[in-house]
Amino acid sequence: MVSMATKPAITHAGLPPEKLRWSCDPARIPFDTTAQAEPLDGVIGQDRALRALKMGVELPAPGYNVFVCGLAGTSRGGMISRMIEELQPTTKLSPDRCYVNNFKNPDRPRLLSLPPGQANAFKKDMQSGIEFLRRRIPQVFEGEPFQRQKGRIVDRFTVREKELMDDFTRRIARDQFALGHMQVGAVALPEIFPVLEGQMVPIEDIPKLVHEGKLETVAAEELERKYEQFRQEFTVVYRKTLTLSRELASELSYLEQEAASVLVDGFIEELKEKYPGAKIAEYLEEVRHHILDNLDPFKEREGEDEHQQQSSPDGGSRAPAGERDPFRVYGVNVLLAHNEQDTSPIIFETTPTYANLFGTIQRSYDARGGWTSDFMDLRAGSVLRADGGFLIMYALDALTEAGVWRTLKRTLNHGKLEIQPMDLFFPFGTSALKPEPIEINVKIILIGDRAMYELLYEYEEDFKKIFKVRAEFDEEMEMSDEVIRQYGGRLRKLSEEEGLWPFDRTAVAAMIEYGVRKAGRRSKVTARFTDLADLGREACYVAREASETTVTAAHVRRAIEAKVERHNLIETKIREMIEEGTLLIDTDGSRVGQVNGLSVLEIGGYSFGKPVRITASAALASPHRQRSARRA
Repeated sequence: MVSMATKPAITHAGLPPEKLRWSCDPARIPFDTTAQAEPLDGVIGQDRALRALKMGVELPAPGYNVFVCGLAGTSRGGMISRMIEELQPTTKLSPDRCYVNNFKNPDRPRLLSLPPGQANAFKKDMQSGIEFLRRRIPQVFEGEPFQRQKGRIVDRFTVREKELMDDFTRRIARDQFALGHMQVGAVALPEIFPVLEGQMVPIEDIPKLVHEGKLETVAAEELERKYEQFRQEFTVVYRKTLTLSRELASELSYLEQEAASVLVDGFIEELKEKYPGAKIAEYLEEVRHHILDNLDPFKEREGEDEHQQQSSPDGGSRAPAGERDPFRVYGVNVLLAHNEQDTSPIIFETTPTYANLFGTIQRSYDARGGWTSDFMDLRAGSVLRADGGFLIMYALDALTEAGVWRTLKRTLNHGKLEIQPMDLFFPFGTSALKPEPIEINVKIILIGDRAMYELLYEYEEDFKKIFKVRAEFDEEMEMSDEVIRQYGGRLRKLSEEEGLWPFDRTAVAAMIEYGVRKAGRRSKVTARFTDLADLGREACYVAREASETTVTAAHVRRAIEAKVERHNLIETKIREMIEEGTLLIDTDGSRVGQVNGLSVLEIGGYSFGKPVRITASAALASPHRQRSARRA
């Protein structure tokens, strides 16, 4: 049997008791109390994450959206918003967006994009123009020049119609027939009557006269034959009168269009000059033709039916329930409007539902329960409001809200936003509207944790294409005098915002020691200021309970002890069991194959150790295992 040489075990120098716990010398604190420190806001010691975030918000290429992980705190979205504001990225303000009616295809609302700040002005000018036409067109139609021309046209067609009827009346009069009217319900219809003894007799009464002997059968048959002949001729004459009526209506319509076109053309041309652009000019031309082809609503004087009109949310008028406002088709639905002082938007969406993000199409219900939707019912969401800027939301909310993640991927992949209602909620009555898509340029910033990022990166194919930037915040940073100064500034800012007492240098030193303990290394301190902020609030509470106006190290230590007491009930029970002898622990002597160990338990963020016994046993292997070992 070959003997194996053994190496002596490496021995490490033990830590002296004074190095088991790091202490912060209060002399390192550069102020007596935090009231003397310079207020500081924002994150500390996160240069790596800030560089990644800066690249993500400034790089305009597609797919460079940002996934933030490792950031702690209750208002992470607000913190990211402030960080983007401090970076001041160079972005271009998006144009104003509004939807208008598509007169050729009403189910496909037309999108108009105007320079920033002009959408509301365009809407107001359209409303003013329509109101102007509603006032002036009736005045033109009631004016003497228009009535004189209209009278001449009507007189001309009246004479032509009278000539047709008179000629027919004279022809039938030679055969003892006359043209009259027969009452059928509430309507008087023209009818041909035989004239017997100077009286007009309905053709239905001829058999009766024959039966009474007042008329010969041969004469009656002749009357009926001529009646059928004249009736066919009258049909031809009546058709000619209908043709004349259509010609009259056409000429009157042309006259009305000629009279109104002066006003309409002035209104349209003024808007085209004020708002240049091919799409706006095309829309205004459609408005011009639609107004001139549908002048009937403009003939009524504005104000005659005010008692029937109701104000609508878009600032125009609305017909009573069950009726459509004929002027609604000329409205402008502004979805995105800017002011001259606006900068690129930074929106933190706390409730990222489908409708809140992507917008929806509302429904207008009538008195019978039926509903309709048109271009005025389109509503914008946060994605459109953040166009040209940044939209921040929590990743977990985006993944769990129905339909949000799928639509978000589609929107970012294609760079276009389509406003549609959520089909899940209306499976049997989705809207037939398909608005024109909106080309958007928005940066999405999702906030999540590392595990969620890894899952999405591994199993979601589109994720790595649309979220190319990972901004990871570290949980610790290097300890230095500058970090101590920055933490003092953050405590000063916290005291100002929440009305806390100032912290003296011993309190700040005690809180720095707590931060180093959270980091777990002497040369590091935690970067999660939210933990220190909670400790500061609790220490201030202890100081107030003691009727003191400055927070000291003693208050901080009592706050830590109270925090531990709120979480260490199980630890206390375990210690009691050890003291009572329920749990047995050998602390002297030695045992073969047995050592004492310590398992670390964490409950509610508080960690403590529980003693455990670790044992090992050895035995002779079975013959089969011995043969296998020898062959190996």
